[in-house]
Amino acid sequence: PLVEGWVRFLADDGARGRTLRVLGVDPFAEAPFRPYVAPATDGVDVSAILTRPGASLLAWSTADELALVAGDTFAIDVGGVRRTVHVAGTLDPADDLSRRAIADLLLMDIASAQELLDRAGALDRIDLRIDENDDSTIARIEGALPPGARVLETAARTAATAGMTRAFEVNLTALGLVALVFGMFLIYNAMTFSVVQRRPLIGLLRAQGVTRREVLGQVLAEALLIGLAATAVGVALGLLLGSGLVRLVTRTVNDLYYTVTVTGVRPSAWVLAKGIGLGLGATVLATLPPALEATRTSPRAALLRSVAETGARAGVRTAAWLSLPLAAGGAVLLAVSERGLVASFAALFLLILAGAMIAPAGTVLLTQALRPVASSAFGMLGRMATRGVSATLSRTGPAVAALSVAIAVGIAMGLLIGSFRGAVANWLGQALVADVYVSTPAATNNRVEATLDPELVRRIRAAPGVAGISTYRNVTLPLDDGDLRLVAVQLFPDHRAAFQLLEGDPDDAWPAFARGGLLISEPLAYRRELTIGDSLRLPTDRGMRALPVAGIYRDYASEHGIVFVERAVYDDLFDDDAIGSIAVFATRDTEPDALIRDLRAFDTGGGRIVFQSNRALREGSLRVFDRTFAITIVLRALALAVAFVGVLGALMALQLERTREIGILRATGVTPRQLATLITSQTGLLGLAAGILAIPLGLVLAWTMIHVINRRSFGWTIDMQLDVGVLLQSVALALVAALLAGIYPAWRMARMGVGGAVREE
Repeated sequence: PLVEGWVRFLADDGARGRTLRVLGVDPFAEAPFRPYVAPATDGVDVSAILTRPGASLLAWSTADELALVAGDTFAIDVGGVRRTVHVAGTLDPADDLSRRAIADLLLMDIASAQELLDRAGALDRIDLRIDENDDSTIARIEGALPPGARVLETAARTAATAGMTRAFEVNLTALGLVALVFGMFLIYNAMTFSVVQRRPLIGLLRAQGVTRREVLGQVLAEALLIGLAATAVGVALGLLLGSGLVRLVTRTVNDLYYTVTVTGVRPSAWVLAKGIGLGLGATVLATLPPALEATRTSPRAALLRSVAETGARAGVRTAAWLSLPLAAGGAVLLAVSERGLVASFAALFLLILAGAMIAPAGTVLLTQALRPVASSAFGMLGRMATRGVSATLSRTGPAVAALSVAIAVGIAMGLLIGSFRGAVANWLGQALVADVYVSTPAATNNRVEATLDPELVRRIRAAPGVAGISTYRNVTLPLDDGDLRLVAVQLFPDHRAAFQLLEGDPDDAWPAFARGGLLISEPLAYRRELTIGDSLRLPTDRGMRALPVAGIYRDYASEHGIVFVERAVYDDLFDDDAIGSIAVFATRDTEPDALIRDLRAFDTGGGRIVFQSNRALREGSLRVFDRTFAITIVLRALALAVAFVGVLGALMALQLERTREIGILRATGVTPRQLATLITSQTGLLGLAAGILAIPLGLVLAWTMIHVINRRSFGWTIDMQLDVGVLLQSVALALVAALLAGIYPAWRMARMGVGGAVREE
């Protein structure tokens, strides 16, 4: 038997700290479930929590973090009420998995937990251990249960809990893979730099009889050694970066899904093996093109730069044609995959790859179009800059592709977040129609368990300046495929405007709702494929009941869905008359802030009730939204940084290859300043081309993310909002990134000595 709830630790100054999970247990029945709590466990004084009210056991790590030892007392917040708990002892299980499982646990005797959580005589659940596939025992148990209780398999519940965050995890994985793709561009440029630097040596070795296979093996072996060292550093940096990012992810999970406590990063051997495999695999794949470039030509040709560029120009045309079937394949995959999320991301990667492959050809066309402008602005140097971009496609092509894809992903994420935030803001403006919202403080970010005093509700309803109130009661119903959030409401007539019906005529939906129909949110309708007239089976205190769907409304509060039911219908189905929160509508001549001050006088519990204005609740909701996308902003910045280094590597390779050309220019009278202008103009053209090419690709990716991936991940419908500012900022960002990457190569080229540059051996 178990009693479970959530409370908040209170610091000495009254600040609400970390969330703790209260678990009331029968210690004498815990041995098969939690052996570290059994009375026979060494070092655990179970009798203390049986004989002293308010006594508890804490995980040793939690007690150490909160600076508590056995015998101390500490304060907690239980639905706005301050309570005191005694530390009877600490728990320190032998295995690491159990230690992590109890990191946020406040273990108590059932009676103490019932008193603490104000649930006298009630249990939340009874855990059972039976023989596997013992259907007869399950049938006997189900036959003995009262109507309001059900048997649910732990495996199914665990899978449902894991499934809650599946879409979130898949999205983060996809962003991580995008960053890996940019990393492969970086590896490509680095190995190309290495091959270019030793092109004369490779030509001499080939002339002396070294075979192509030997050269290929040498280059790949070097890349593998570098990859091993870089992967080791990358794993260490990944662990360090993960320690910081896990806080952002944990906060998002707490906001949107369920409460978890993560005190550190403990990667498994499988995670580390995947990281090492990805690092080495990406290194080998990205090294193959420059390695093949070093081996596929004759010894004489290996010494000539023109051969590589002739092959590059042919490759540009081939890549441009290949981009068409890739884009078509992505479009077809999106069309036929229906609701498949992994297939959606596979299609997205095909579109990204198509955009990367067409970027070099697009760069040639753009530079040709910009040649008259560059010539007018910079004269001969401008014409040389535009021709230089096209003449060095083997180096500039991959750099532009990497930068344009990075900028395109940034455009797509910017438009997605902007469109989503605008949709949420508009929805909040319509959904929050009341003037004041009253509730108890939530123990967790995603649930309100405590209820309001009926006398407080009565006094607020009758208070001067109150035109009417709507009451809410949020409960969680356990289903085989996960929990379902049910909200019982008694709506003030003006409150119906808060529901934007996507399906169902309001003239029909509201009378049907009053008769026992359900209003379900759009994500729930999408996930369960429900429409008007379908029925949804709900577990109630009277057994399972099938209620019809009266309407489907727009909602961004939960991706898993919310069900609204009329309060009178709820009272018939559940033995629960509690009210969790209320929405207060002020009279026309009453200011909300003044009404809040008056209503606070009814709070006799010393500030245990939360009064929020419409505006404060809206701002708080948008803060949660912004926190949710903090992790994606970090990954976008990492991707752009990798692309920036890729451009720098390409320009450094060009510096090596153009040494003789630059020496001849200097010998014929080109000044260092003119040379720096030439290089800067060329890098500016690269950045401008990448930014312009990123716009169409970014728009395609944004449309796919908003209308396909977002829909399949979360079930929300969002209208794409085209923000011209995001597009202009992205082009400017690409231009600035390229110019910054070109500063050092331009400086090096301008300082290059003429004699050393033109000397031949």
